[in-house]
Amino acid sequence: MFSAQDPMSFLRIKASVLHGAKDLRVESRTIRAPNPGELQIAIQSTGLCGSDLHYYNHFRNGDIQCLEPLTLGHESAGVVVDVGSAVNEPQGKGKRKAESSQNGEEGWKIGDKVALEVGLPCGICDLCLSERYNICPDLKFRSSAKGYPHAQGTLQERINHPKEWCHKLPSSLPPEIGALLEPLGVAIHASRRAALKEGATILIFGAGAVGLLVAAVMKVERTAAKIVIADIDAGRVDFAIENGFADQGYIVKKKTSQDITKELENAKSTAEEIGDLVGSGSKNNATLVDAVFECTGVPSSLQSAFYVCLSLYSFAFDADQIKQATRPGGKIMLIGMGTPIQTLPISAAALREVDIIGVFRYANTYPKGIELLARMLATENSTTISMKKMPDIRKLITHRFQGFDRIEDAFKMAGKTVDGDGNLVIKVVTDFNGLMVGEGAKL
Repeated sequence: MFSAQDPMSFLRIKASVLHGAKDLRVESRTIRAPNPGELQIAIQSTGLCGSDLHYYNHFRNGDIQCLEPLTLGHESAGVVVDVGSAVNEPQGKGKRKAESSQNGEEGWKIGDKVALEVGLPCGICDLCLSERYNICPDLKFRSSAKGYPHAQGTLQERINHPKEWCHKLPSSLPPEIGALLEPLGVAIHASRRAALKEGATILIFGAGAVGLLVAAVMKVERTAAKIVIADIDAGRVDFAIENGFADQGYIVKKKTSQDITKELENAKSTAEEIGDLVGSGSKNNATLVDAVFECTGVPSSLQSAFYVCLSLYSFAFDADQIKQATRPGGKIMLIGMGTPIQTLPISAAALREVDIIGVFRYANTYPKGIELLARMLATENSTTISMKKMPDIRKLITHRFQGFDRIEDAFKMAGKTVDGDGNLVIKVVTDFNGLMVGEGAKL
């Protein structure tokens, strides 16, 4: 019998392994029994994100090149199938302490539902000790080729994972919703770093999964007064409004230029049109954007974000209106990963004390994410008007692919904006729930 009590016990499991650009193979590999401080998780659901897609298409993500075959996937949830011998013992000095909201008083047991936090920091550096472990220089992140050997991802039947980075899920959250905790963590982290007061007006560039999750967090947790979302895809903008993520939408026009002066003029024009939209109906048609969340990484969107915060809008015809229209001290939240070198109106932003704030992954977000997801899912059975206005988080998952033989189809779908029937593609998940219970063959 395969068991954590037998350290020499191994199972043979299936795994999806990337060997090169668009070269995915389903392979057999072995997994040992969990170490004393680990849980063994049978993966039930994994969502695909932009970094997974970059690795799939190019065998690299930006400047990070794969140096060996890599199992992708890091947005995941599953069920505990084995427990390390010391998992439920008190943690020693220097170890990350599990929060009661995620692990409860009873400890871990086989059958517990779990979401995985897949960034594994050193736990002892100054950044880790100050709760900024997301930027730990020695952090290992599953499905990333940054370190060597690479930290393998979750597109496999089972995985051993440190108990400190496992988060217990309530019965109300199905595995595919639990897998959303990873991208939701980015949104929660961004909202915390923005530190906006209740009743803020925000603009989000990008109506993909992360942009929509930012909108959800700002509406549900931060109670934003107005959320405006901008995207080049009209279908995504409509989706955001129809499903309660945003109050207003703007369709970004396709404008390309090799001339930087023209490029900045286009960005300013976009900002002016957004300003007219946001400010319509307010006093003197003045916009009151408190922060812009840039989730695309596209240079033109970031340039427009600067001009929005600088309030260079077409309705400011004279000095008095300009004074009324501007919002000094706005914030630009950099979430999307884009071109490393960009041309931006930095000096003008400095004069307005516009804060430019970087957002990299997340830290200490999973307990709050579990709470928010439970609140948003409660809308299904709610009849109150206030609850009905909550974002419909379930609709973010637009496509599901079951089993290892469909993983490549899932990647192909994730690279599209609409499927063959014209349906919008937002979040694609792989589903292993019900296909296996982690009964692999003992070696």
